[in-house]
Amino acid sequence: MRPDRLLSTALFHPLHRLRSDGGKPRLPILMYHSVSADPERGVAAYYKVNIGPAVFRRHLRQLVEAGYRTMDVAGLARLVGGGEPLPPKTVVITFDDGFRNIYTEAFPVLQEHRFTATVFLPTAFIQGERRCFNGTECLTWDEVRQLRKAGVEFGSHSVSHPELVEAAWKEVEREVRDSRAEIEQQLGEAVTTFAYPYAFPQANRPFAKALRNLLIEAGYSCCVTTEIGRVKAGDDPYRLKRLPANGLDDPAFFQAKLEGGYDWLAWPQGMVKKFKQGMPGRGKGTHAAVQVKHAAAD
Repeated sequence: MRPDRLLSTALFHPLHRLRSDGGKPRLPILMYHSVSADPERGVAAYYKVNIGPAVFRRHLRQLVEAGYRTMDVAGLARLVGGGEPLPPKTVVITFDDGFRNIYTEAFPVLQEHRFTATVFLPTAFIQGERRCFNGTECLTWDEVRQLRKAGVEFGSHSVSHPELVEAAWKEVEREVRDSRAEIEQQLGEAVTTFAYPYAFPQANRPFAKALRNLLIEAGYSCCVTTEIGRVKAGDDPYRLKRLPANGLDDPAFFQAKLEGGYDWLAWPQGMVKKFKQGMPGRGKGTHAAVQVKHAAAD
């Protein structure tokens, strides 16, 4: 059995139920990617991103049975940014990478349960004609517009889905600004939400600070990350934590994630990232650019 599931369901979830959040709800943002039967052979359980259609349907049914309702990322950002209390029994459903199966598999189930969601698009792979990202078909702009009319929110996931922390700063600016501009042009409305591609480099504080400033300058109201945990009132809207969800999340594990039994993993996740940040050759490109940028601003 995978250790994160065992510790979450057998230890941390029961412990969390014994303590109180002080009447201040913590809101889970679920991070999905592809709704597909692909077993992702050779990928460790923690890193799998696919969820089978039947399991996805079970997740949503479990949310309904537990009394959850949904809101989109922009709505959550307004509450967090305004310092307002978060509503109880509320969940945010997100999808990264803009895959076609969001339209064919996920959306019908969302609609059935009257749930909303936020989809983050890497715009280089979203075109008038079908394109693929990592071997999986992506949405077209026509499909994006259809989903938007039905209430699905769209945000930016950069242009080409690079590891931004390893890119030159000019490239980071282009990825952040151009993706937003393209989605706004295609949808004819403001786009204010951003999802950081790949693992968020929280250990690289100069980069994280510079990225936050860039997102604000570019017109974004928030950024969701891969940092594990749930959102509470007073959190930084440009560092919103999420809970990864995939096809191996059985009912007990999924419930543990929703109710705080998975939040403990934020600490070892942070330690691993700090270790990787200290390894030779890591974070040199953008880190150096950010240092120069800050020096020039002082």
